[in-house]
Amino acid sequence: MLLLVDIGNTNVKFGIDIDGQLSTRWRVHTDRASMPDEWWIVLNTLAVADGIQLSAIDGAVVSSSVPSVTPWITTMIRDRIGIEPLVIGPTTDLGITVDIDNPTEVGPDRLVDAAAAYEQFGGPVVVLDFGTATTLNVVNHAGAFIGGAIAPDLRSAHDALVGKAAKLTSVDLVFPASVIGRNTVAAMQSGIMLGYVGLINGLIAQIDDELGENPTVVSTGGFGSVFKDRCPRISTYTPDLTIDGLRLVWHRHVSMTEDG
Repeated sequence: MLLLVDIGNTNVKFGIDIDGQLSTRWRVHTDRASMPDEWWIVLNTLAVADGIQLSAIDGAVVSSSVPSVTPWITTMIRDRIGIEPLVIGPTTDLGITVDIDNPTEVGPDRLVDAAAAYEQFGGPVVVLDFGTATTLNVVNHAGAFIGGAIAPDLRSAHDALVGKAAKLTSVDLVFPASVIGRNTVAAMQSGIMLGYVGLINGLIAQIDDELGENPTVVSTGGFGSVFKDRCPRISTYTPDLTIDGLRLVWHRHVSMTEDG
């Protein structure tokens, strides 16, 4: 049994892989103040509720975009489950190369997503991830991660707008009936939701121009399914792409260890 952990700025995603199948997944708020024992209470409570025996875990892989949380969760895995987790880093064999100016600065989640997308779809491929940030991550024909684009996520854009404009209040992040909003709510939904359609379509078009070809575009993350029907270049929505990537990296690690 394999424990998969993706530590994001907003949520920590846990997955349980049994015999190559993702049997269970959990998502909890990223609490930067929680200590190892508190993370164990969270994980064990979820496992008990779903009938998962954590004592059966014999491997763990961790991707983290929050360095301050990483040691607490890895310590929890080490002390409570009794195994040494594989923590994704710049030297981890991902099955792709990293060809950017400073490989150490790119978030592990972006690399894991890119590795999973390249494994599933080949290159060139673009991963459009609607996470705490909205990112576009590009892998070329040769299997090299060559960079991408990072934009604020929808909720951050919404909250900034509401926070800065005294007469604007929170709205549901859904698509309006038309781009011309006939009231303030519809106008805000147009600017945010349809504005992001324009942002995404525009960035993908410019990536196409720079590559000189049309890569496969894969969406993932919270709003990934919502925008698939609005952005014609998105070919598929893969909600568990990061988890798929963690599983892929783990099996590459095990294979290399056995060969070595």
